[in-house]
Amino acid sequence: MAGKAARGAGTIRKKTVTRSGKTYTYWEARVTTGRDPGTGKQVQISITGKTQKEVREKMQAAAVAVDSGTYIQPERMTVSEWLDIWTAEYLGGVKPNTARIYRNNVKRHIKPALGAVRLPELRPHMIQAFINRLELAPASVRLAYKVLYQALKKAVALHYIPQNPAEGCTLPRLEQAEIHPLDDEQTTALLNAAQGTEVEQLIKTALFTGCRLSELLGLTWDCVGRDTITISKQLAQPEQRADGPFISPKNGKSRTLTPAPLVLDALKAQKRMQTAARIKAGPLWDNSYNLVFTTETGAPFDQWRAEAAFKSVLAAAELHGIRFHDLRHTYAVNAIRAGDDIKTVQGNLGHASAAFTLDRYGHFTERMKQDSAARMEGFIRGVLNL
Repeated sequence: MAGKAARGAGTIRKKTVTRSGKTYTYWEARVTTGRDPGTGKQVQISITGKTQKEVREKMQAAAVAVDSGTYIQPERMTVSEWLDIWTAEYLGGVKPNTARIYRNNVKRHIKPALGAVRLPELRPHMIQAFINRLELAPASVRLAYKVLYQALKKAVALHYIPQNPAEGCTLPRLEQAEIHPLDDEQTTALLNAAQGTEVEQLIKTALFTGCRLSELLGLTWDCVGRDTITISKQLAQPEQRADGPFISPKNGKSRTLTPAPLVLDALKAQKRMQTAARIKAGPLWDNSYNLVFTTETGAPFDQWRAEAAFKSVLAAAELHGIRFHDLRHTYAVNAIRAGDDIKTVQGNLGHASAAFTLDRYGHFTERMKQDSAARMEGFIRGVLNL
């Protein structure tokens, strides 16, 4: 019926105004959001933008929200209300575990501190105060800030706010954790103590490939070739398995390793041990995911169990203060000692760039150069009888 706009409907028109002697042109749409319950008259809002396309997109988004009953005028929207929309509608492109971490930060840290503030009224100094008052480790503070920054970035893209108030904030300095690779004596003690345990081959594979624990626990037999191993996934934590047992590798890319023969021998030994376990378990056996490392009945070998078994091996070897992740560092340092270039080490570790690998392990290469120079000096003096 002419003259009666449907809920969410609107028209777009070009407008020109003159202010202080200057002419401005913009586009505007009037969108019907419902009727006033008291007067029965239509309630409309004005949506403006620099281009017709921009206004049309904003109008269409408003229409969908009106139809679903979730529409909130941007100028009245609180940070909490925007975060609810963002976490519900705009995290589809991130990994499930990343989305879970983002939502946890929103719930535990961001909403309690900033949720009541109206989105257009959020200012940089408020966000800086939020950062300063977070009683968390520097890495956790930076993560909470990142989540808030991304949410506000999307609000800017949707023209709910003109700019991101999280720009330019000062973050706590992130101190890089000191690396503690095992020396040769410790490595030998660990391997001796691991013999005959359920994690013997897991420890060997980690020590000589540098793979992360979750990557090895997610390794399947179809990714083990005659002389290669393909790392294409990680075993998800139990609470993350609603969409399956696996998640993608840390940097989202698979990689293929050509490990030392000792590693391939370790995997063959793991295959024999798994076959024996399958025969012993009989009808209870279920390795439906084709995993290399499993429990005695074929179930996924969860990280908590691997960590507990590793601690038992450490105790037997009388080693202290060592984490499973230190096996990854041990591999990296030993690979450099063996003459591998940084680019090769980067590829095997699955780092995003060689620069990151060099930053992480470069000081070991400098130390090795110094040791090499000292050895050469000793050799020269011996030859020349100095």
